[in-house]
Formats: sequence, C-alpha cells, structure tokens
Amino acid sequence: MTQAELDSLVAQIGEEILARVGTPQVGGAGPCPANPEEILARAGNLQSLPGGKEGLNLPDQVCPGCQQRCPQTCARNTKQIIAAGADRVSASDRLTKIDPAIAALIDHTILKADATRADIVKVCREARQYTFASVCVNPYWVPLVRAELAGSPVKVCTVVGFPLGATSTESKVAETAAAVRDGAQEIDMVINIGALRSGDRDAVRSDIGQVVRASHQGRAIVKVIIEASLLKDEEKVLACQLAKQAGADFVKTSTGFSTGGATAHDIALMRAAVGPEMGVKASGGVRTLDDLRAMTAAGATRIGASASVKIVEATAA
Repeated sequence: MTQAELDSLVAQIGEEILARVGTPQVGGAGPCPANPEEILARAGNLQSLPGGKEGLNLPDQVCPGCQQRCPQTCARNTKQIIAAGADRVSASDRLTKIDPAIAALIDHTILKADATRADIVKVCREARQYTFASVCVNPYWVPLVRAELAGSPVKVCTVVGFPLGATSTESKVAETAAAVRDGAQEIDMVINIGALRSGDRDAVRSDIGQVVRASHQGRAIVKVIIEASLLKDEEKVLACQLAKQAGADFVKTSTGFSTGGATAHDIALMRAAVGPEMGVKASGGVRTLDDLRAMTAAGATRIGASASVKIVEATAA
C-alpha cells in the first residue's frame, strides 16, 4: 500500500466514524464505504503499520487540521463517541503518564518580542494538551489566545506595564481595562520599581490598587511582579506587603527580562511576607522539573515558564 493510498484509507475511515457520531465530514476524501464489515476490514489493515502506530491515532488524518486527537484534549468528540455507544476510549501514554498537578501550576509563557501568530497558536495548543494553568502573552495576542483556548479550562493571562513598570498608573489601568475586555482573566503587572526604591510607598500602593480594581471589576486576578533581582531583601518584603495591602491576588518574582530570575530564597522571603492568603509565583529561569520542585518547596503556588512542555513531560520519565 502506498502512502497516498494509506492516507486516503485513513481519511475515509475517519469520516465514517465522525459521520456515525453525528459530526459533519471534513475534507474531500470522497464517499465512505457503507458496509461496516468493509470498514472493519480496512481498519484491520492499519495494525501492521511501521513504527508501532495503532488504529487511527495518526497525525492530521482522523480530523484533518485538528490537533486534539486524544480524550484529554478533545472533550467534544469524546462525548459524541460515548453518546454513540462506546464503553471505553483509548488515550495516549504521553498524556496519561504526566502529573496533572504539576501542569496545573504552570503559566505557559511566551513574551518574546518576535513571537509570531504561529508561535502563539502552538503555545495555546500545548496548553490545551497538558492543561496548564494559563497561557501568558503580551496584550496584542489576548484576543487570539482567548479564541484558541475557548472551551478549555486554561486561563488567558497577559502583562501590564511590562517589562519596566515605569509607565503611569493611568496607562496601566487603561491597558488592564483593554486586556480584560479582550478576554484576559489574569493580569501580571509590574510595580513602579523606581518609586519603591525611592521610598514612595503611597505611589506604589496606589499604582497596584488601581490596577487591581480595574482587574477585579472584570473578574480577573492580579499578580504583582516585584522584579526581585533589582531589590534588596527589605525592599522585596515591602513590595509584597504593599501588594497585599492593595488587594492583589499574587506576588511574582520577575519579568524574565531583567538581571535575574526566581530563586528559592526570594520565594521563601515573599511567602513569609504575604502569609498563606496570597499566591506566590516563581518566574524567570525555571527550566526543569527540579527547578519547579525547588520553587514549590520554598512556597510558590504558581510557576511561569516557557519550558513548560519539557517540565511536565519529565514527570512521566
């Protein structure tokens, strides 16, 4: 059997399955065989495929263009199959062996300036596949991420006053309001670092508080980035205390664009400063499962990472 014949066969079988569960056919592979015995016989021919591939679990063949071929990532099709009479649905080992509790800690992050639409879509598909806590992007991409994550539990996260925190409070509030309108559910804002280091506590508290109000009005939570690598320990504690006083939901170590990232020391310090009531997010330089575990052991309840897939797949090793 040639590859072209195999592709056509798989497409026909996939369309027959989708037709039987009430899903419109996709693509133009031609009419499907109506005889169930013929379908089963053809499906049996796929068992001897090279590379250990089984059944219909072949990329881009069963549902052309769809990246959600497993029960964990395509709840709609799974429900339709069960409604049609299936007692069991198979799942990929690659997904079932990972630790979902680890995945649920991670904000899958892509904040680089040169990220393309394709890059953002890829990150969203990974987030749906592994059920990360959120996808964190620059504000321009929020509408796209909202659309890509629709129907999934993964949140839409964006940044405000990023990465320096030195914009006016008015601009941060406007940026927040626009992001929430576009679909953001989590706002990671950068504090006014210069004001903090100048001892202007009221300005810092007000800056955070106004962003918090704009976010909470839209039912979004706020994580306050203190950029710990630029602060002395006493300044880190003060920044966390001001964030708590202003009603923020989390404090966060870093933007990932400054002189350093998260450290276990800073996480422990921040946790002590805010107590158990707030979340603490470690971000910047968390690249391995060991890094993540060190941060959670120190008190982190959320992790910002771009190496998220590598981290969660390490839990299956």
